[in-house]
Amino acid sequence: MPENLLTQVVIPQQKLFNGVPFPDVLCPNPNVDHTKAKLPQIIKEQKPWIGSVLHQSGAILFRGFPVNSASDFNDVVEAFGYEELPYVGGAAPRTNVVGRVFTSNESPPDQKIPFHHEMAQVPEYPSKLFFFCDVEPGSGGETPIVLSHVVYEKMKNKYPEFVERLEEHGLIYVRVLGEDDDPSSPIGRGWKSTFLTKDKSVAEERAAKLGMKLEWMEDGVKTVMGPIPGIKFNQERQQKIWFNSMVAAYTGWKDARNDPLKAVTFGDGQPLPAEVVHDCLSILEDESVAIPWKKGDVLLIDNLAVLHSRRSFIPPRRVLASLCK
Repeated sequence: MPENLLTQVVIPQQKLFNGVPFPDVLCPNPNVDHTKAKLPQIIKEQKPWIGSVLHQSGAILFRGFPVNSASDFNDVVEAFGYEELPYVGGAAPRTNVVGRVFTSNESPPDQKIPFHHEMAQVPEYPSKLFFFCDVEPGSGGETPIVLSHVVYEKMKNKYPEFVERLEEHGLIYVRVLGEDDDPSSPIGRGWKSTFLTKDKSVAEERAAKLGMKLEWMEDGVKTVMGPIPGIKFNQERQQKIWFNSMVAAYTGWKDARNDPLKAVTFGDGQPLPAEVVHDCLSILEDESVAIPWKKGDVLLIDNLAVLHSRRSFIPPRRVLASLCK
């Protein structure tokens, strides 16, 4: 490994899967003068090695580097050279901060955000996600992560018939959007910012490109997505993954307009068995890792390997995000 610049460290919250730490934690080598080697420069120099670590682990936490602002974080993201993914079709209310950097989900602090692969409910989703801790939470507010193939294996062993149906039929997601954003809701993005337009016909065009049907209502629009696969095959790692927003939709897509029990069904329209969905949530929790945020932390996630969530918190907390194709 590039001992001259980076050190792999062990922290108490990590788990080992087949001897590989999850997530991998990279810190500055204490024997190097890091005023001369900032994180973006290190990334550019060590990109192939960092990429191999990400491939092995699924997530990397960069900790202890002088990443002090949204602008510093933007430089870190840019250093990787991944293409930016426009946030079209996602549910979370977000605000652009600088460059490729956005706020993460702006829903209220007392709300948990359930486990999901980012934008798994639309055909074009990011392959990589970055999170940056700009302001440490007062308490709570971790971003738990879990390996998707582990969840798939556990669910297949415990509920083979359910998983077979999921593989055969996929899922349909239904969400009702208001006209404008509702910051009190974790899925409160209005249709204008979801489709980045004020024109209904442009919204329909953009929805159609995502394979989404729109049904206009008096004060908003009902979106129907699917059937789309609930399980994917990760070519890079040659394994099946739990690539869906089933638990998130069924337990968390709740606001003045949406009933989570109607938010997701099998692709043939049949309801999902509640007890299986809730047990899946338990498996996600049991297998997950939650590392308390520290100011300056940057978390890089392979969105095809790892689901993430957000715990409730006591303010302040500011975690920023960037999505890559």
